[in-house]
Amino acid sequence: MPDVPCLSVLFPPKKSTKNRALLYKPVLVCTIDHIMAATETRRGGKYMLPLLRLMSSDLVIDEVDDFDPTDLVAITRLVHLAGMLGRKVMISSATIPPALAQGFFHAYWAGWRIHTAFKQSSAAPIHAMWVDEFKTRIAHLPYATQEPSQNAFQAAHTRFIEIRALALRQQPIKHLAYIIPCADLLPENTGTKIEILESKQEAYFERIREHILQLHTMHHSIDLQTGKKVSFGVVRVANIGPCAALTQYLLRADWPSHSAPRIMAYHSRQILLLRSEQECHLDAVLNRKEKPEDSPAAFAHPIIRAHLDEVEAEHVLFILVATPVEEVGRDHDFDWAIIEPSSYRSIIQLAGRVWRHRDAPNTLITPNIAILQYNLKALQNKEPAFAHPGYEKSKGSHFHLKSKDMVALLGNPATSFPINAIPRIQAATALQVQDRLADLEHAVLHHELTNTTKAGASSLNGWLKECWWLTALPLRLKPFRKSQPQIQLCAEAKGQSFEFCIPDGDGAWLPCTQVMNIHIKQLDAKDRERLWLKRDYVALLTQRAEQQCTDADALAYEITKQSHRYGELMLPEPQAGNAFHYSDDLGLIKTQNN
Repeated sequence: MPDVPCLSVLFPPKKSTKNRALLYKPVLVCTIDHIMAATETRRGGKYMLPLLRLMSSDLVIDEVDDFDPTDLVAITRLVHLAGMLGRKVMISSATIPPALAQGFFHAYWAGWRIHTAFKQSSAAPIHAMWVDEFKTRIAHLPYATQEPSQNAFQAAHTRFIEIRALALRQQPIKHLAYIIPCADLLPENTGTKIEILESKQEAYFERIREHILQLHTMHHSIDLQTGKKVSFGVVRVANIGPCAALTQYLLRADWPSHSAPRIMAYHSRQILLLRSEQECHLDAVLNRKEKPEDSPAAFAHPIIRAHLDEVEAEHVLFILVATPVEEVGRDHDFDWAIIEPSSYRSIIQLAGRVWRHRDAPNTLITPNIAILQYNLKALQNKEPAFAHPGYEKSKGSHFHLKSKDMVALLGNPATSFPINAIPRIQAATALQVQDRLADLEHAVLHHELTNTTKAGASSLNGWLKECWWLTALPLRLKPFRKSQPQIQLCAEAKGQSFEFCIPDGDGAWLPCTQVMNIHIKQLDAKDRERLWLKRDYVALLTQRAEQQCTDADALAYEITKQSHRYGELMLPEPQAGNAFHYSDDLGLIKTQNN
């Protein structure tokens, strides 16, 4: 495509190459943040580039239900804009609730009406398509008044989900779960707001360690070279702080002499280069598509092979302690999982990482997933317990759970029970909003996306029916990622050390390690012995710089230059009294808030 002179006026020269690539590429793959700017038109011209791209491109949104309800409202505005521009929209996820599908269709239909009215064209029908691993269904929804179109879509969607639910029930069970009892760890006075004692938290972590050993015993593979019993498992925790704390506990815990754990923390608050190395390693090791009789290909990986050869213990446990980053976009296959619950969706998504590629046995007898009876927030008496992440609202709200006990919230399941997507994709006829975790999520999504009684600039119904889409007020009341204001840090390397910096706006970086109260402290040698993957930021930077620079005199400059590009770390805006600890293996962790 020839150059367009006006682009040099619309976009600054420094960003011209990147902007042209975003606009001209036949297929663009990016985070949703880039395209969301098309609807954020409050000031400046930042919306122009994504809007131009959307005018000529169809929109595909992957793992759409990964966002909280407020962000889903903002994404629905993007779907409405795509309909206004006459573009096609595809939403993708294994756990799309009916209210989300209905809300997105309503928004697209409303946008399509504006598109056809503007073009003064005949009212063309909307073609809706549903695709899964079982079948494809297409429905032609004629252009009509709102109610017939909405009812036709809802009927078609309901029929498709009924067929899918039936097919899921007939499949061999791959995910069998049980509840880990934790009632004895509840604070004695549950009516007051008290912090859980350190001993209680350690007891919670110890309970997790005990069930790690139990799940490993039931689900492992045999290394043909050494005869050792090996398993790969994941412990999903809700937040970054507990992720680091649990990792440190497992590194220092007393394990049986016959067991050798290898542990890794995985969360979003990590330097870009180190997280990239970690994800590349996990993608290679956990791409397990072997047959039951085959030895896992992961055993041939150099790092895994080194662990298996160097330990004397009979049992080797590779344990990933992860936050919700493991639930989306990761094509990993684990032998077992332990879940600290925060939503029913998180349970389904994490379960999808267990035996992801391998065929299930005809009859799964022993559970391969454990769900903790209470999450850490419930044990700490925090309200709401199933929020950030999760859908629960504060006390007094209709969307507040009466109990925090997963036995009650899952409907008093049997000793072991299967996990599948049915409770998420198919709502119950009569929702028990305050008593069932899955019903709570259906009710919250209906309230935000399909409630036609709400009005005003803060409601999605007002955006679609009251012409609030002509103003910027809804963008202020419900902006995208409102709960996640972040600042950009850079781990600037100089020699064999580095310091955290922030951009000054003119291309320079200002040191901020002391100002932000960040303490850089690496794990000691004893803790590092049990690490699954040992990481060294400066060593990796040096290795990358040596590949780019052959001049020894210029190597130091190249290392610093590379750190500006690969040393990025995003951090929520700190509050007064915040302090942080950083290590290459645990990431950046908030330690206090006075």
